[in-house]
Amino acid sequence: MLEQNLLLDFSHIYPANIGNDVNHLIRIDLSDIEGTDMYCSHEAMLEIQRRLNNYGPEGIHFLDNGNYHYMTKVFVDKIKKPFSLVLFDHHTDMLQPMIHDLTSCGSWAGELLHENAYLKQLILIGPSQQNIENNDVASKVIYISVNEQEEDVAHLQIKKVDLTLPAYISIDKDVLDRYWARTNWDQGNMSIKTLEKILQDIFKHQNVIGVDICGECDLHESYWQLKEDEKINHMTNDILYHFLSQYML
Repeated sequence: MLEQNLLLDFSHIYPANIGNDVNHLIRIDLSDIEGTDMYCSHEAMLEIQRRLNNYGPEGIHFLDNGNYHYMTKVFVDKIKKPFSLVLFDHHTDMLQPMIHDLTSCGSWAGELLHENAYLKQLILIGPSQQNIENNDVASKVIYISVNEQEEDVAHLQIKKVDLTLPAYISIDKDVLDRYWARTNWDQGNMSIKTLEKILQDIFKHQNVIGVDICGECDLHESYWQLKEDEKINHMTNDILYHFLSQYML
């Protein structure tokens, strides 16, 4: 399978010429596949997997807005050795899906914990305390909440991380405050500098297989709001892409 930096285009939220402006980034148009928004049907998942069959989990992947965060599961299911998932998210994405047996943007991480035998640890960074649930896979999950970051006790949780495992990193920009990102979900209060510092520590101590980024805004916003939000997200995507490229290329 190929190691490539990919842009998955479900909603056309990304600039049409981004492939020309950004080096080593391949756009894959998935917008014609029905049954992908928030919930992914079985037929849609099979077609997505077919189109991504030649691409591995390595590289940097842009996943569109948070409604398609389940695409992380598609990439990490390609990893066939023990690994950890470092998930930056204001939500846990471990909810029970409202539509039974369909993967959703809010349930994919819980499904991954139950179904993927190679996933040994999930390090979840960024949820508010009220969003952290008790579950039957708690032994695999290391929670670092927003409050823990502010109180500077995150290092107590970080000590539990198995640094011998290679890591896959997934970043939902809803973990950032609205100065740095405008998403289609409620957001946390992390700055881009804090995110970069944590990422730098991960790259320093673990072998990173790949990274993905989601959290674009809603195309149905009013025109001027959409333009403002797109400008902010484009700036942050550019910062993250160039920061990660130091380590991934």
